[in-house]
Amino acid sequence: MTLSTAQKLQHLMEQFSGSDHVLVLINADPDAIASAMALKRILWRRVTRLTLSNINTITRPDNMAMIRLLDVTLIHVTKITPNEFNKVVLLDSQPSHNESFREFKFNVIIDHHEPDSYDAPFRDVRPEYGATASIMTEYLKTAKIKPSDKLATALFHGIKTDTNNFERMATNADIQAFQFLFRHANIHLARRIEQVDLRMGFLDYFKQAISEKTVADDRICVHLGNVETPDICVLIADFFMRVNTVTWSIVSGLCEGRLIIILRNDGLRKDAGGVAAKQFGRFGTAGGHKSMARAEIPLETVRENLQNLEKDTVQQWILERINAVFDQCQKPKTDASP
Repeated sequence: MTLSTAQKLQHLMEQFSGSDHVLVLINADPDAIASAMALKRILWRRVTRLTLSNINTITRPDNMAMIRLLDVTLIHVTKITPNEFNKVVLLDSQPSHNESFREFKFNVIIDHHEPDSYDAPFRDVRPEYGATASIMTEYLKTAKIKPSDKLATALFHGIKTDTNNFERMATNADIQAFQFLFRHANIHLARRIEQVDLRMGFLDYFKQAISEKTVADDRICVHLGNVETPDICVLIADFFMRVNTVTWSIVSGLCEGRLIIILRNDGLRKDAGGVAAKQFGRFGTAGGHKSMARAEIPLETVRENLQNLEKDTVQQWILERINAVFDQCQKPKTDASP
């Protein structure tokens, strides 16, 4: 039986009591940050304590601007004491998406990615939605909570970002949430956040990516070697998708003991999330949407499969696995009928 938003909200609220100390975990990006802000507002004065915690290091300038301009307080997961919290919430992710999540037992999961098999007392996972912020906006509306201009701006920005201004997968629910938020958001503030894209130090990585890229048919690939943050791979993968002949962009780098692989495509009859999960899932964590995906593989696992971590070696290994999918798709189908 499909529950209404009102029924889901009631079930969500039943998970908490006034004595609860709640930890909200996110892999911080605009959608996750906005969703965490919304849950904090929904649970305002309903729990004793609520802490927002990020598992990743936040280095993207737009994310940093969002946190600063919207007065968001996040505490890195390494700086919290888990046993101080009796309830744990996961937003905009699934427990299998990152090793850091596996240390926690989740009471609540709210997300828009493809669901994994984790069983929590409350799960609201809607992979057909373009953003978790849209789900949280529905909760706010159902609870008759008018969002502050900062909260509305955050949710507005989160939906725009995760749907790429509605160029990626979105539903009528995303559009309705966006229209509702538009009436309450500070559009000038949202534009300031959106326009902060790069740090000066990132430009050298763009220069390297352009000079070292490999182009085959409609696919562009580059392995950057060591990068200071995985966000660099994301920015360059998105940048390459702006080239008119490119339909697939694969950018990778080494960071904090992991091989990060970012996949992007034009969303036409393609499945980046499926490719990532199939080709890299057994080595680490991998998944995403049809037009965007990510894999993270521990370097010790990479070393077990490769002779060395030279850039050409790593890039060739990634390309071989990616190309295997395309080669399989392009094989002619045989007619088995007599």
